[in-house]
Amino acid sequence: MGWMTRQLSGPSDPARDAAWERPEQRKGFFTDTSICIGCKACEVACKEWNAIPGGGELDLLGTSYDNTGGLGANTWRHVAFVEQTTERVERARESGRRLVDLGMPASRPPDAPHPGASPAGDTAPAGPVGPSPVDGDGDLAAAAAQARTAEVTGTLPDFRWLMASDVCKHCTHAGCLDVCPTGSLFRTEHGTVVVQPDVCNGCGYCVPACPFGVIERRSDGHVQVGHDQPGRAQPGHDHGEVSNVGIAQKCTLCYDRIGVGQTPACAQACPTTSIKFGTLADMLDTAHERVELLRSNGFTEARLYGANAEDGVGGTSSVFLLLDEPEVYGLPPDPVVPTRDLPQMFRSAGIAAVAMFAMAVGAFAGRRR
Repeated sequence: MGWMTRQLSGPSDPARDAAWERPEQRKGFFTDTSICIGCKACEVACKEWNAIPGGGELDLLGTSYDNTGGLGANTWRHVAFVEQTTERVERARESGRRLVDLGMPASRPPDAPHPGASPAGDTAPAGPVGPSPVDGDGDLAAAAAQARTAEVTGTLPDFRWLMASDVCKHCTHAGCLDVCPTGSLFRTEHGTVVVQPDVCNGCGYCVPACPFGVIERRSDGHVQVGHDQPGRAQPGHDHGEVSNVGIAQKCTLCYDRIGVGQTPACAQACPTTSIKFGTLADMLDTAHERVELLRSNGFTEARLYGANAEDGVGGTSSVFLLLDEPEVYGLPPDPVVPTRDLPQMFRSAGIAAVAMFAMAVGAFAGRRR
């Protein structure tokens, strides 16, 4: 990776790059999908706090119990439901073993001990069940014991559910922010990316620029006017009318809440602490410790997503622990901010311009002869 490419897509401090004189510590999420129960409390809390209109939440997709389908202008948190067969579970565990063979994910020196690791010489087999939805060591030990029993009997579950709450990644190098012509999207002192709806002109340039498909212009939706106080609409709406139609919308990481020391609504509402919030440094430490603990207890499919600062967007403020490959969850395996290729684009354009100039000169010189 060249110097210019690293400046456009490599590790960086986004708040300082945005010229904040006294930036806060970068904030972020760690979403542990191994303990997500799919309750959608995060979706509801997000909609309630941000006064996001409805938009098909009661529709059935016909392919899953997931009824929102994906992130969008009216869905800033999306809980995915993925049903897997025995064959898919085995492939997930095998792909996890290959990641370890390649030295990924590397979170600490190989000789450094870990409090959750098995004693030397013990090998923890891949198990048939996901980690317990409770963080207690006893529950994880019970799940690991089931994993060892499954290896002896050679059985895997007929199916399992993977559930994961997706959200905006708040990238270090955010494509949406890079292409915004009005300054509607801005970098906060916490390192997050927020849309100013009163500045957005609805051009939509940010939509294809996001490598994760997060941001979207609001086209429709519906709201319900509160009837407990006659004549008064829900906060953020004008008598039941949908606000910010045609305007780009996405997660703000509850900028209004974290600015006064509160936890984002989704993390506050999560009953299993699957969604954790704090400084990004703390979230990364927690994520690495958790994935090592799971892998040392036989869950070889556990891996981190968004924790690599060399991933093509310079790392993200939303880190995920996954139990299968990113594509299974609808996440791109190799996200790249579009502006990363600017040096190559300018280089190619320069070569083309020089070639056209040379051909033009040659054509005129030929005529004079």
